[in-house]
Amino acid sequence: MLRPALLLIALLAAFPAAAEIYSWRDKEGRLHYSDVPPPDGEVKTLRNSRSTSSPSTPEPAAGETTGSAAGQAPANVPPGTAGTSNAPKTMADRELEFRQRRTAQAEAEAKAEKERADAAQRQRACEQARSQLAALESGQRIARFTNTGERAFLDDSSRMNEINEARTQVEQLCR
Repeated sequence: MLRPALLLIALLAAFPAAAEIYSWRDKEGRLHYSDVPPPDGEVKTLRNSRSTSSPSTPEPAAGETTGSAAGQAPANVPPGTAGTSNAPKTMADRELEFRQRRTAQAEAEAKAEKERADAAQRQRACEQARSQLAALESGQRIARFTNTGERAFLDDSSRMNEINEARTQVEQLCR
């Protein structure tokens, strides 16, 4: 029973040691020491508890003036950058970045594959239009099937119309 009581007393005795200690002079010139800063006037911080909790913040020297506000931001940290330190990324952040990179890479590969397929389709259509134009311009007899299923040979005017259409297709497909 004695040990828990001693432990409790030791913890309670150490509690005020973690507080900040301020020193200031009042209007009459008397020196005051307290763990609560005055509402106005120049304050000197004798012991800063923030320096023990954050090793990146330098501790002010004894007697150094810190300003009139108790919760004032450190002077060496630019405003708006308190949460943007160069701390190592957590595993969740790295996993999220990895998944985003994989998704972007998969999208890029899918887009490239679609472009390749479209280019191959255009190439096949171009070759087909060129061979149709070559057959029409060769002068061979060309027959088409009618709606009734009979063969009808192209006359000169029909051949010229189809040659013009084939040239238009070649111009459009073979750019």
